[in-house]
Amino acid sequence: MPETSENPDQGDRLAARSDGLKEAWAATLDDMDALAAEYAADGWETLTIPAGHTATEAPETSDDERFGLVYVIPDNYADEFSSAFEDGEFPRYDVFRNESHGQVFLVTMLADPESETAVFVAGGFERRGSRPLMGAASEAGMMYTHLQTLDGTRLGSFEHDDPEKFFPATDYDAVR
Repeated sequence: MPETSENPDQGDRLAARSDGLKEAWAATLDDMDALAAEYAADGWETLTIPAGHTATEAPETSDDERFGLVYVIPDNYADEFSSAFEDGEFPRYDVFRNESHGQVFLVTMLADPESETAVFVAGGFERRGSRPLMGAASEAGMMYTHLQTLDGTRLGSFEHDDPEKFFPATDYDAVR
């Protein structure tokens, strides 16, 4: 006979956490779509991309010492993103974030005012695993966003001059 948990409430807690994470992800996607709609209403070309996976990458975990948030995007978004990336410079950015059950959900907005193109990428990562990245960003005084496909094909990288937009001030201050 299979063993059962000694704590019968554990299953309920896991189910509640799972439901909470699903709701937070759905809200993140809704926020991304709403932000993109605002830009589109102002005449901008917009691209919304829900990442299949998001990772925090610190220099010590990378072969080439890159760091930042790595969004793994589905192949069906790769060509459209690559075209936008090649045509623009994307000097403006913003980060919209929320947390639920130890998970950080965020939308990174990358904007090229000259071509009036905005790319919105939604993703999420576990907060507890972000300390090495926060340390690297704090030391460098900058942060990076990288987009790639599942097979590791790098599609584009962006440098950001304000790492604190990506992390809560209390967490960011703790690594200094």
